[in-house]
Amino acid sequence: MNIVDGFRVVAGLAGLMLALQVINALSGYSLNGFGLLPQSPAGLAGIVVAPFLHGSFVHLAGNLLPFLVLGTLVAAEGRRRFVAVSLVVVLLGGLLVWLFGREGLHIGASGWVFGLWTWLLARAWYRRSARNLLAAGLALFLYGGLVFGLLPWRGTSFESHIAGALAGLVAARLLPPAGRGARA
Repeated sequence: MNIVDGFRVVAGLAGLMLALQVINALSGYSLNGFGLLPQSPAGLAGIVVAPFLHGSFVHLAGNLLPFLVLGTLVAAEGRRRFVAVSLVVVLLGGLLVWLFGREGLHIGASGWVFGLWTWLLARAWYRRSARNLLAAGLALFLYGGLVFGLLPWRGTSFESHIAGALAGLVAARLLPPAGRGARA
């Protein structure tokens, strides 16, 4: 898979987020009831659903551009790699928020964004190569300010940011390096 194909995969997911946002807005944000509610059995489904739901178009816009850029950098290594990293980030990150998050609804793709970002940075640390270092340098240059999202801000699920970042580190450490044949 080349970077254009990787972008198509990520753009398809971004398009799904946008379509859900339109439906959500038209329904008075009724879909947000499917978000992640920590320590609530009903909130378990939110582990998977919450990254696709947003509280407003501004909220979605704040996540879409970094998701597209960072997701494409990950997907350039292959569709399987993007899916594997995303599954670890979304599932492990969501589980951590479900276990340790503050009371209240947690929605948005920012945990996924933080996971992709830390995966790119950590992968360069664990598997040093010119390609990995270049991708990490680009991610750091473009989105180095994400580090401030790890701090508590009113109205923001910094728990999702921290959990996604930790899940990205775990994915970088545990997922084997992509082989030359792992481009599907």
